[in-house]
Amino acid sequence: MAEQTIHFDDGAAYEQMMGIWSRFAGEIFLDWLAPPQGLRWIDIGCGNGAFTELLVERCSPLEVQGIDPSEEQLAFARTRPAARVAKFHQGNAMALPFADGSFDAAVMALVLVFVPDPAKGVSEMVRVVAPGGLVVTYMWDMLGGGFPLDPIYDEIKAMGVAATRPPRMDASRIEALRGLWIGAGLEDVQTREITVHRTFASFDDFWTTNLKSPAIRPAVAAMKAGDVEMLISRVRAGLPADADGRITYSARAHAIRGRRPK
Repeated sequence: MAEQTIHFDDGAAYEQMMGIWSRFAGEIFLDWLAPPQGLRWIDIGCGNGAFTELLVERCSPLEVQGIDPSEEQLAFARTRPAARVAKFHQGNAMALPFADGSFDAAVMALVLVFVPDPAKGVSEMVRVVAPGGLVVTYMWDMLGGGFPLDPIYDEIKAMGVAATRPPRMDASRIEALRGLWIGAGLEDVQTREITVHRTFASFDDFWTTNLKSPAIRPAVAAMKAGDVEMLISRVRAGLPADADGRITYSARAHAIRGRRPK
C-alpha cells in the first residue's frame, strides 16, 4: 500500500493555520540557540518562510538559503520582507543542492517528521555545514499530545474516521531526535521542550483556521453532515471558551542542537 503524504500547496493558508504557531515556537527556539549574528544559514523545509523571516529579523544573517519541495509555498515566501536577504529554491531535504561545508548553520523548523528518511535528512544537514557548524531543529511532539491540531485529530480518531498523519512521527520524540543527532556524529548535543500558547477570537475562528490543514480538510470533507456536526460539538467541548468567547490552548515542541565536529 502506498504511503500517504501531506502536500502543503497554499502559503497563505499555511500562514494562518501553522505559520503563526511556528513563529511562537521559533522565537523561543532562537532565544535558546542564541546564535551569533552574521552566519550563513540553510533553512530546510522552509515552507512559506515563517521561520526564515525570524532568522532574517533576529540573526542578521550573512546568507539564508531556503529549500522546500512546494513551489506554491515558496511563492509565498518570496513575498515576505525576508526575501531581501533570503533566497528560496525548490529542492529535496535528502539531496540538498549545495556543496559540502557551505553553511555555518542548518535548521529544519517543523519538518523532520515529513522527511521520508529522517536519518538521511540529518546527514544532509551535517554535510552542508562547515566543521564546527550548528545543526538544529524543532518539531511538534507528535506522539505526546503536543501538535496544535491534536484537538481535532483526537476527536476524528475517537469517531473512527481516518485522517492522514505525517509519515515519520516517531522522529519527533526527544529520544529519537537525540539518537539521530548522535548517530550523525554531532557533538555538544542538547535538547529542550518548548511550550507555546495561541488564542483564537472564537471557536469559529479556531475551526475555520484549522480546517485549512491539507490533512484535516479532506477528512472532514468526506464525512457526512451529521458526523461533521458531531465532530464540531466534540472538539468544542474539549476547548472551553473564556468569558469573551476566546479559545486559548497550548502546543509543545521538542528542540535539539548539535555541532559538526571540527
